[in-house]
Amino acid sequence: MPTYAYACKDCDHAFDIVQSFSDSSLTECPECKGALRKKFNSVGVVFKGSGFYRTDSRDAKGSTVSAAPAAPAAQAAPAAAPATAAAAS
Repeated sequence: MPTYAYACKDCDHAFDIVQSFSDSSLTECPECKGALRKKFNSVGVVFKGSGFYRTDSRDAKGSTVSAAPAAPAAQAAPAAAPATAAAAS
């Protein structure tokens, strides 16, 4: 079950409480009976890296899911033919 942080708007009393997802939010401060507000913290999970697909951390032979075919590479324009000495004269 998740832990939620609350703070009183009137007396600044702050506390944490373990509640089920189905429990309703607390509305009354246990210290002064004032109004409570739920405090929100940053998320504890951070995803970093180039990708997060199922096959990113597996080699091709161990994967049960075939990788999507790669998109065809864009064709580069053919280079201009080098000028020759005969063409220049």
